[in-house]
Amino acid sequence: MRIRNGATGKSYFRKFRRRVDVPGQARELTFSCYKRLKFLDSDRTRHWFIDELAEARKIFPFDLWAYVIMPEHVHLLICPREVSAKAGGVAGKIKERVARKAIQYLKENAPEWLDRIAVQEGSRMRYRFWQPGGGYDRNVVEIATVQKMVEYIHMNPVRRGLATRPEDWPWSSAQWYAGAKHVLIEMDRTIPMSHEVD
Repeated sequence: MRIRNGATGKSYFRKFRRRVDVPGQARELTFSCYKRLKFLDSDRTRHWFIDELAEARKIFPFDLWAYVIMPEHVHLLICPREVSAKAGGVAGKIKERVARKAIQYLKENAPEWLDRIAVQEGSRMRYRFWQPGGGYDRNVVEIATVQKMVEYIHMNPVRRGLATRPEDWPWSSAQWYAGAKHVLIEMDRTIPMSHEVD
């Protein structure tokens, strides 16, 4: 929510969402590009995202269960292994590093884009790659819900007409679930399956 300071006239975003980080509870994270611009429509930028997702796994103790990179947004399904694995920290680190690379690329190769993503924050001019506010975030507890979430994430490109089958879209974990040997990033095999529950 945008808040305007009546005394100074400055405005800022305040996040009212409350994150609940619980080890063993999966987290669905969704975040979008600024103004839904298709910044993730190039392989270069999608590779940056995959690289930073892989780096985040080295820093934060979480399992990666599913993902999809769409032209203007991303879905992640992660499961923290420890209380210290804050979902906001995971998402924030990935987003910050991808944004830094993308904005530097625009400055060097397409500076005409900068006016479209420039925002004045006090006396500072900043460039936005991601939509402010942190995105969508929810805890997923039930095994059946986890499995539905994986299916939902993988069906995104099919619903949008970007692929005929989920596994045809290389920018998601659907290929890993389909048994492909060469994937962009491996999923953790800790995801619970309903047939394991008696």
